[in-house]
Amino acid sequence: MRDYRDGDSVPLSELLYATAPYLVVTPDGLHAQVTRSPARQHFRLLVAEEGGTPVGCVRTGLFADTSDTGLSFANLTVAPGARHRGVGGALLAAAEEHLTGKGAHTVYAWAADDPGAHAFAARHAYRRGRSASFQRLGLTDAGSLPAVPELPAGVELLPASHWADDPSPLHAADQEAFQDEPGDVNSDAISLADWKAVTWDRPGFDPELSIVPVVDGEVAGMLIVETDGRTRYWSGGTGIRRAHRGRGLAKAAKAHSLHLARTRGLREAYTSNDDGNEPMLAVNRWLGYRPCATEWRYIRDLTDRT
Repeated sequence: MRDYRDGDSVPLSELLYATAPYLVVTPDGLHAQVTRSPARQHFRLLVAEEGGTPVGCVRTGLFADTSDTGLSFANLTVAPGARHRGVGGALLAAAEEHLTGKGAHTVYAWAADDPGAHAFAARHAYRRGRSASFQRLGLTDAGSLPAVPELPAGVELLPASHWADDPSPLHAADQEAFQDEPGDVNSDAISLADWKAVTWDRPGFDPELSIVPVVDGEVAGMLIVETDGRTRYWSGGTGIRRAHRGRGLAKAAKAHSLHLARTRGLREAYTSNDDGNEPMLAVNRWLGYRPCATEWRYIRDLTDRT
């Protein structure tokens, strides 16, 4: 077991894709997560290697977008052929040690909806929390997308690239809109510099497919889109400011973006929603997304760790 090093990004991306094919992961994105994450995140990527080949990894650190500086994450992946041999337990223990050393009191982890994953979490003192649904939409069928709804008066849809010189209005809208998103961690405190590091400057972020609804000249929300540079599209978050909700802006922004993606030649679109986020789940059903996987959030209190 060791820390990430140059040259790991390609085999680790392949490992993550093999175990979770509904994700959109690229070597450049993974490398940037290690080397350019916000300092307050204390991000670390630990790798389990066998015979020169990575067989597991854990991505861990503190959340950079919340005012509670003791909240952290540890997302574990082990190749099927390396399971039941202590690899996952060793990686998780190392991640927890790192987190406690940085002042974390609670750690959150995602686990596939699989009996083995649930049993592993229980053995390591994690309790089950909320669930999330991954959804897939094929973009190759010409009739698979509904038309973009007619926009209300005073509304236009612009690409995020329109704010290339100063994305701060998008950061402000993102901050307000996503505070109300269902979930375990309240995204209430991320600086502009950190937001740029994890969103705007992240490899894969697509400023042409990321769509911003504008109402009478004011940024009303944002759809954040990443692509893998080949065939896959990932909707990483859609948020509308409180004063502009209930007007179909999220539906219009997502439909517009997906039509642009299909025109560009992208073939598959993926997204994920907390299972308590019924408004966005309904929008995605209308767009044609269908469930393809479920993950569960697991939580551990690190203050009792010995």
